[in-house]
Amino acid sequence: MANILLADDGIEFDGRTPEKRPLGGVESSVVLLMEELAKRGHRVHVRNRCKALLEYKGVDWQPLETGSWPDDIDLYIANRGDRLIKRMPSARRTVFWIHNPASYLMKWRYLWKLWQIKPAIICIGDYHKTTYPDWAPGGERVVIPYGLPDIFCQAGLRGTPPLPRAVFTSNPLRSLDWLLDLWANRIEPEVPGAELHLFTGTATYGSVGEQKAAAMNAVIANAEALSGQGVKMRGPVAKSQLVEEFADARCMLYRGDLNETFCLAVGEAQASGVPAVVRDLGSVVERVINGETGYVATDDEQFVKSAINLLKDDGLWQHQHRDALDKQRSWRWPEAAAAFEALII
Repeated sequence: MANILLADDGIEFDGRTPEKRPLGGVESSVVLLMEELAKRGHRVHVRNRCKALLEYKGVDWQPLETGSWPDDIDLYIANRGDRLIKRMPSARRTVFWIHNPASYLMKWRYLWKLWQIKPAIICIGDYHKTTYPDWAPGGERVVIPYGLPDIFCQAGLRGTPPLPRAVFTSNPLRSLDWLLDLWANRIEPEVPGAELHLFTGTATYGSVGEQKAAAMNAVIANAEALSGQGVKMRGPVAKSQLVEEFADARCMLYRGDLNETFCLAVGEAQASGVPAVVRDLGSVVERVINGETGYVATDDEQFVKSAINLLKDDGLWQHQHRDALDKQRSWRWPEAAAAFEALII
């Protein structure tokens, strides 16, 4: 049994938050990783911007500034922020878990701490690893992908194809305008009765979402103006409801983004058996098996053609639905937790 502590200085959340409201991918991953480590018998602590002390599912949550910090830590996981890298010099091992493209580390306030402490830098995918130069300071680079939540890995094989309903479940600023243009002008006119359901909005992103609300709401307004072409603005929903929505989804349509290092949205859809059509940008190429569980399009024309085919061709959908269920749910949080466990000296 090890003593493990993770520190995070991002938005406010704790172990109960996922049951109350939508939560971003990083924060959800923190909750699920720490709960899985607790299941494996470890003493697990989180120090973050939670409002109050909470003991939940074996995890000790306390406020970052006012909570007590145990001394005898075997694995210290500094999450994202440079202020946290040196916070626990007595820990037997310190690692630095990053989630965004690592270009943000190329600032003096990060570099000198990474040079001094030399923590292992935990990346969440192969593409993500390439965003931090080999010559830059720090310890070894370790790739540990996010686990897929069990709730998205329970769907069974569907005998009857869904109606032509596509879904989008990511940040509206990640090329939703681009998708709306393709949908209105090239996809929906070719598929009678097709619908595009948008599970997106500012609520998922906490204070960050509030800061970018104007830009997000402008995109959402564009979506609402296309209601006559099957675009349905549904807003962010809890994971439990999203699972139900995936059961009625024909495909997920998403461009991808160079600033995205994992794309949990596509991973969740694929694990639920939903074929996905993406562009060859950033990490989404690691989430879709091209030609088997969806398509990785090399240009907009291929994206449009692939989306239309999936929405119309029942046999193609059945094949890719089956392959997604068979091949896209093998790495879950127990596997990811075991990889973190292996970092303990």
